Amino acid sequence: MRLLIRLIGQKLLLGLIMIGLLSSCSSVEVTDYKDTHPTLVLESFFNGPLKASGIVHDFSGKVIRKFNVTMEASWQGNEGVINEWFVYDDGETQTRVWRIKALGEGRYSGTAGDIIGTADGQSSGSALRWKYDMLLPVDGDEYQVHFDDWMFLVNDNTIINQSDIIKFGITVAQVTLVIQK
Repeated sequence: MRLLIRLIGQKLLLGLIMIGLLSSCSSVEVTDYKDTHPTLVLESFFNGPLKASGIVHDFSGKVIRKFNVTMEASWQGNEGVINEWFVYDDGETQTRVWRIKALGEGRYSGTAGDIIGTADGQSSGSALRWKYDMLLPVDGDEYQVHFDDWMFLVNDNTIINQSDIIKFGITVAQVTLVIQK
């Protein structure tokens, strides 16, 4: 009996290790989108007035918040500013000002008041991936979380943005946002 329990435990452990290895091998990279069109160039899309609508859903997939965003973006050379005004379904408002630098070869860096350090971005084809840490306000407290943020240019006037909000290596919520010129 002990041998059977040990054998089952070893197979279970081996199975969990294999699942972990397979999931780490299948990670999507922004370069996987290099041949997709239209090509996303932040300086072109984020220039002028924009509007967006989005949802936040928790780890189970339940929508816990809805919001609308008005944006105004401009560029001077390789430096851009994106002003964002959020209005949530519960009446809360929020403002964020992104300062973005185009670093060449599809690379970007960005800062904002609630971003910890610098956001790093890389575009390829119709996709852009941002990675950054943020102080996220929740019910009167602030939590430091990591964002894995993907943008996909669907057409010249529409981006779909999908963000994983990660704490302690676990996705605790996701944001889906549609941005339109």
